[in-house]
Amino acid sequence: MPSSTAALRYAKALFSLARDERIISEVRSEIEGLSTLFTENEELRQALLTPLHPADQRKAALRGIAQHLNLSSLVVNFISYLIDQRRLVDYSAITAEYGRLADEDQGLLTAEVVAASDFDERRRDRLRRALSDRTGREVRLEIKIDPSLVGGVIAQVGDLVFDGSIRTQLQHLRNNLLGEGSTHS
Repeated sequence: MPSSTAALRYAKALFSLARDERIISEVRSEIEGLSTLFTENEELRQALLTPLHPADQRKAALRGIAQHLNLSSLVVNFISYLIDQRRLVDYSAITAEYGRLADEDQGLLTAEVVAASDFDERRRDRLRRALSDRTGREVRLEIKIDPSLVGGVIAQVGDLVFDGSIRTQLQHLRNNLLGEGSTHS
């Protein structure tokens, strides 16, 4: 999901504070846990993420959730600030950007992989190692299934795209055949 400039700015601010306190992974766990909670609970999401209720009521609800989940004061204060700034609607994008920054800090890249069908752990590991070798960094896979590929995979790591899909190979073959056929006519 593409993130807004604001989401990136807020994620960077939270990441910087977490790094200063040396709690990057703890904060990541907390904000991802909250994101899951928001996804699973429509009523909670509506109560907190949409500004239908006054900010004070939303912050009170947040404090109750924070106490129940044992959230750090950094995360509670950050989300309270988002409520004040009316930016809690960007929460999922902020969480995604924070995760990307935390991965980058650990030297980990995320490869967005589109495959024609799911594959076993052995193939996943082989693909992960191949992408790690090509990029020189540790790679984590995020796999999405797209049956229209027919077979093979397309992997994007940052700005690099590795297209090993059957669909693309067939398109290249078609172009080559059409290109060669037209030069001999």
